[in-house]
Amino acid sequence: MATREELGEFLAGAERRAFKQAFFALRDEDGALDVVQDAMLKLAEHYSDRPPQELPLLFTRILQNAIHDFFRRQKVRSTWVTLLSAFSSDHDSDEDPLETLEAAEGSQAAESTADRAERAQIVGIIEQEIGKLPPRQRQAFLLRYWEDMDVAETAAAMGCSEGSVKTHCSRATHALAQALLARGISI
Repeated sequence: MATREELGEFLAGAERRAFKQAFFALRDEDGALDVVQDAMLKLAEHYSDRPPQELPLLFTRILQNAIHDFFRRQKVRSTWVTLLSAFSSDHDSDEDPLETLEAAEGSQAAESTADRAERAQIVGIIEQEIGKLPPRQRQAFLLRYWEDMDVAETAAAMGCSEGSVKTHCSRATHALAQALLARGISI
């Protein structure tokens, strides 16, 4: 059973990564914040009695389900808005501009400002390209390489086979490599 302190430490450590994952999936900052908050609350309310080593996999699964629920709600909402908009005379357009992510700053003191700026620019480009991946490829890539899960943990979190995880990761890395080379970034 996880103590309150262990649960709090886990959630504090997972918050930023969970937000990035939700933001990549939703492309909506407010929606991503809501999804992460809902996932954290669900973990704390329903699974706080679990051992600490089970929390990462449980939280990842809860977060993925919350993201899918968000898309389902959006689809239903979109259907109703479309149907009801036929009855209104004025048509307001809801713009959903893609926002760029802020790149993380370098932490090495010896690094020059130019190096930090270049690194930040490259990280921003990589994040943009990750955001362009198909959802399952993006999910597999983020879980395997950003969350540092092994293939079995990723398969369990995604609800698919280990072979599917390997396929999604392979396709994602190839697509990212091609996109980065096309933008002049060699790996």
